[in-house]
Amino acid sequence: MKQKQLSENAKKSISKYLIQEGWKYFNAPRKFLDFTDGNKPANEMINDIENQPHSFVIACLMDTQIKAERAWQVPYELKHRMGFFDFETLKTLSQGAIRRFMSEPTCLHRYKTNKADCLYELIHKIEKEYDGDVSNIWQGEPSSAEVVHRFIEFKGFGQKLANMAANILAREFKVPFSDYRSIDISADRHVQRVLSRLGMVPMHPSPEQIIYTAREIAPEYPGIVDLPLFYTGRDICHPTDPECQICPLVEHCAKVI
Repeated sequence: MKQKQLSENAKKSISKYLIQEGWKYFNAPRKFLDFTDGNKPANEMINDIENQPHSFVIACLMDTQIKAERAWQVPYELKHRMGFFDFETLKTLSQGAIRRFMSEPTCLHRYKTNKADCLYELIHKIEKEYDGDVSNIWQGEPSSAEVVHRFIEFKGFGQKLANMAANILAREFKVPFSDYRSIDISADRHVQRVLSRLGMVPMHPSPEQIIYTAREIAPEYPGIVDLPLFYTGRDICHPTDPECQICPLVEHCAKVI
């Protein structure tokens, strides 16, 4: 199979739409977010970045190799098992204790030991380098590059998680940065599918191809196009039986022939 050649006019139209939609999300008022598909107490912990920002960062840490809705419940489930989740008490836990809480009575993550060790190191890095307050990562309107780099320095945070965390802070929690140039798109499967079908990237793109395409579309804030692409892929451009009749980009879609 091969893709149709996408015209420059089509690329411009697609880019314009994605940027406009992205800024609509960015400029919308802050609202209470459902990260967990309905677990209100878990969502309350993550949304409360003013008083317990470590819950948000720990949830981000867990968001690999399991369903996102499950990963974002881990802070709440740890709190339920421990009986606490304030940072001052968390930093007193041994590595072995965190491993037990991640594993018993049931495993909280597919890679329970690795994530427990990453969590232990994260807690102590926050205590040592951020005065016990993880929100110091993003206080004072730092550059986007600085914020992403600080997240990457935590064990278990790669490029994808670091950019995801920075993008959520900027777009959803309205945390101000001095710029947004270094917040990249996440190479999510929904994002990949839409960009591929549009002809903006090859049919089986590498994460780098997706990232640099987004940088080309929106160089001042590549991550701004993340949410429009994600929602289009999740809600319209399904792996099978895509609902092309309601897709706002269908007239430009290169599709596969």
